[in-house]
Amino acid sequence: MKTNRRSFIQRTASSTIVAASALQFPFIAKAQSPNSKLNIVGIGTGGRAAEDLKGVAGENLFALADVDSKTLDAALNTYKGAKPYRDFRVMLEKEADKIDAVVVGTPDHTHAPAAAMALRMGKHVYCEKPLTHTVYEARVLRELAAEHKCITQIGTQIHAGDNYRRVVELIRAGAIGEVREVHVWVNTDPMYSHARYKGAPVPEKLDWDLWLGPAFERPYSEGVHPFKWRAFWDYGNGQLGDFGCHYMDLVHWALDLRHPVSIEAKGPPVDTFSTPEWLEVDYRYPARKGLPPVQLIWHGERKPEQLAGLKDADGKPLDWNSGQLFLGSKGMIISDYGRHLLLPVDQFKDYQRPPQSIPKSLGHHAEWIHAIKTGGTTTCAFDYSGPLTESVLLGIASYKCGERLEYDGKSGTVKNSPRASALLHKEYRKGWTL
Repeated sequence: MKTNRRSFIQRTASSTIVAASALQFPFIAKAQSPNSKLNIVGIGTGGRAAEDLKGVAGENLFALADVDSKTLDAALNTYKGAKPYRDFRVMLEKEADKIDAVVVGTPDHTHAPAAAMALRMGKHVYCEKPLTHTVYEARVLRELAAEHKCITQIGTQIHAGDNYRRVVELIRAGAIGEVREVHVWVNTDPMYSHARYKGAPVPEKLDWDLWLGPAFERPYSEGVHPFKWRAFWDYGNGQLGDFGCHYMDLVHWALDLRHPVSIEAKGPPVDTFSTPEWLEVDYRYPARKGLPPVQLIWHGERKPEQLAGLKDADGKPLDWNSGQLFLGSKGMIISDYGRHLLLPVDQFKDYQRPPQSIPKSLGHHAEWIHAIKTGGTTTCAFDYSGPLTESVLLGIASYKCGERLEYDGKSGTVKNSPRASALLHKEYRKGWTL
């Protein structure tokens, strides 16, 4: 079955490109009682953002910003008394003294400008995945979060599930030996390609100029808002950008990965406007902390040939539509969001699992709230999710330039391709800064 977007989850760059914001907000530290409510503002109120607001609804959601008054009005109906804003920049500036934390649920191209402004103000940030639209933006957000000592979390909600935790424990316990190769694939709605700009009247309740944010100025196009923007390079990064942070998350977590040293992507001819129908990316990660090098291959919708011949306990083929396949020196693990199997099944039928060492999550949003109130940490802070997002988006850079990239994760630079280096970031429209 293809992943249904509505039920999904319920189940460097050149310094000449974009300068830092001229507004240098001081860090505002606020001691919080674990029992007190945080003052939270939401940037974005529809779609995934609406679910994020539900996740923090137990706190004081006192202001909301959205460029579409239709979705904003619906949110205001739910969160009575919240102040409405169209421009998140105005909201953050006017409410600066009251804000403890910010939830960012906009389209990808405005994640970084919104989150960066909040972080510079010393506000804790929850931001949807992928963390950013470009590689450089991900690095900037990670550095800002560290500099201002903010509690952060990326919206990879499945990370909070028990299934991922059990897979991590198995791999770290050496159940399948050394892991040097992992395959990732995901079957999703066919909405990531063949996108074209088609002129249409701007919807009455939409501020199109604000929706564009830092992106190129273009006339309104039919279908881009509220959801098909993911298929346009200007605003999203297709299937890899949408699901890479979800499915590669488990691999990064279990194998303690950060930055790949090489990335090589292949797909159909690059289209100027539209993301590709399919994409395969070969990531190579270095040895680290006594662990061997790892090859991670993103297959997109194309199932890996390594699935062939694998069977479950009933002898049925493991023809999973989406998942991760870890190949170890002593066996394999296949997993997806809610299940996993040690393979071959017969080999592991008497295997004694390691004790559960990763505690049950409070909930992905609750974990972030709790960390803010107690001075704790989160499992998907920007220090972790920044490199994860960089890895995902480096696959896009390799695809666009048609080259195998050699990447220096410490400096955030491509060592062998000036063309790819220029793809690590983008020029912002006048009036917008990172």
